[in-house]
Amino acid sequence: MVINDDKVRTEIEAAAFRRLVSHFRKRTDVQNIDLMILAGFCRNCLADWTKEAADDHGLALSKDEAREFIYGMPYGEWKEKHHKEATPEQIDAFEKTRKAAH
Repeated sequence: MVINDDKVRTEIEAAAFRRLVSHFRKRTDVQNIDLMILAGFCRNCLADWTKEAADDHGLALSKDEAREFIYGMPYGEWKEKHHKEATPEQIDAFEKTRKAAH
């Protein structure tokens, strides 16, 4: 099925985006480095893309505001509560995937 109605397509995309953000907020056990290794993007990337979209629409959204929008709380607070330092194995895996992508 192809969605030809732009309004309906936008509503479906927005609902999927909201669900993705909600999922990331619930899965605090999944670290950003794990997301980067497996998918090539993380919560911070999603926040950056959100800020870029706001910029494209002439809306003032700071990097911190975009991160709070994605994390559901200030980024510093999220880091205090949920961030774990990357292991040497995670850093090595990240470097390998980063080099392969370029």
